[in-house]
Amino acid sequence: MVGELLVVFVCRQLSLVLGACPHIITRAQWGARHPTSAPVHIGHPVHYAFIHHSAGPECHDRATCQAQVKAFQNYHMDTRGWPDIGYTFVIGGDGSIFEARGWNVVGAHTLNYNSVGNGFCFIGTFTNHLPTAAAQQAVKDLIACGVAEGHIEHNYVLRGHRDMGSTECPGTAFWHHIKTWPHY
Repeated sequence: MVGELLVVFVCRQLSLVLGACPHIITRAQWGARHPTSAPVHIGHPVHYAFIHHSAGPECHDRATCQAQVKAFQNYHMDTRGWPDIGYTFVIGGDGSIFEARGWNVVGAHTLNYNSVGNGFCFIGTFTNHLPTAAAQQAVKDLIACGVAEGHIEHNYVLRGHRDMGSTECPGTAFWHHIKTWPHY
């Protein structure tokens, strides 16, 4: 226990010193709407990191990606009736990371697993090709940051959305690719 706490402390300190945590575009910076109800917080590191795709057009610059994130939030809130955007974070093709619900908040991304995992959504459809290298690196850095800061367990399990239910998400090509990543 003491050794594990020391490792977590050292990892957190190294992430701050080395800048392991990537830049995250906050809800305020992308113009998020306020949730319609108080968020439910997760009081412990999550065990899962779920990879999703938005199953729509890709984006490759901040303005276009930001418009897509706003559209996701509007769809989730206005059409699905959810209190907020469903994902934990959304990743654009340019490597930009948008805070959706953010760390330690129960999402609406992976049925029956929302309170034990974070949902990382790549903007685009990845059935026949992969997201950009910049987007893939951004999520890898973000997950490492989550581990270092104690949001995600160090022995987390990585899964595609389709591993947990009947869906094509995160796209066949991308799903096969993430199976080569650590923790899958």
